[in-house]
Amino acid sequence: MQRPLNICVAGCGHWGKNYVRVLSNRTDVEVCGVADPSEAVRDRIQQAYPNLRLFSSHQDMLDACAPDAVVVATIARQHVTVISDSLQAGADVLAEKPLTLTEHEAEALCTQAEEHNRILMTAHTFLFNQSVRKLKELLHDGIAGELYYLKARRNHLGLIRDDVNAVWDLAPHDISMFMYLLGEAPCEIQAMGRRILRKDREDVAFINLRFPSGALANIQVSWADANKERVLDVVGSKARITFDDIDIQEPIRIFQKGVSVGDDSATSSYGDFKYLFRDGDILSPKIDMKEPLSSLCDAFLHAVITRESPLSDGWFGRDVVKVLCKIEDELNRNEL
Repeated sequence: MQRPLNICVAGCGHWGKNYVRVLSNRTDVEVCGVADPSEAVRDRIQQAYPNLRLFSSHQDMLDACAPDAVVVATIARQHVTVISDSLQAGADVLAEKPLTLTEHEAEALCTQAEEHNRILMTAHTFLFNQSVRKLKELLHDGIAGELYYLKARRNHLGLIRDDVNAVWDLAPHDISMFMYLLGEAPCEIQAMGRRILRKDREDVAFINLRFPSGALANIQVSWADANKERVLDVVGSKARITFDDIDIQEPIRIFQKGVSVGDDSATSSYGDFKYLFRDGDILSPKIDMKEPLSSLCDAFLHAVITRESPLSDGWFGRDVVKVLCKIEDELNRNEL
């Protein structure tokens, strides 16, 4: 029987503690160390997991534990150092999104991982959400027909981060889902934002994307909207498909309504276009629900054992960072 994998977790704030919970419940994993600079955070982890070894620095943890793998859930600006040190120590790495804050840093980490023959995976959790997997299956099966555009709204009040703006915090989810669903990265980007609560970072942003296939996409993110939303819509010629992450009962709904142009339109004179309207049922397919973070960890551990590249590998994370950097450039260019 293969021995349990020794895994450390760097950063135990909002997301890090969830990794500790999920990994601690597995029989094929031994959480051998947790690092966080906050004594209060370490105390909370110690109370919940009395047998865990706790460290104030990731380097002390790496030196003492020599882990097979490391989960990096620190604040974004610390990712580069912690990931690089972990790779240098011979560990495979699962890093929270965004992978880094610059494209150059992300590319350097991907190259380092390849040079050390290490797995580097970016935690784009929604790619491992069963509802998003179902949505991709529906698109592949042509349920939406010709894909016209996608739109996403990710708004809430609270959990306002101090290290990045709302775009870097929230938009990676929707960018990664768009890229996963379409199988391509955007080729054109427009963005506008506003700094409402503080003067140093955007709290709200509106983003437009164009993809090589012709599909358009829109993302709205906000830390200042009282209506909490986690919705992604796909609009096609045959149907609109909605993924609502907050709706536990019916996360995917298919509205069998759409419009397209009749086949004889190419030979029709101006004004004689034949529009075909569809008006059908509203369907809610069955989804086999599983905690996305658990599925993400499954995929990472599979990659560690098989040495196969995971779905959201470092290069995919780099591509998302590349889009985020272009959005940031647009926000700075359009700053009022």
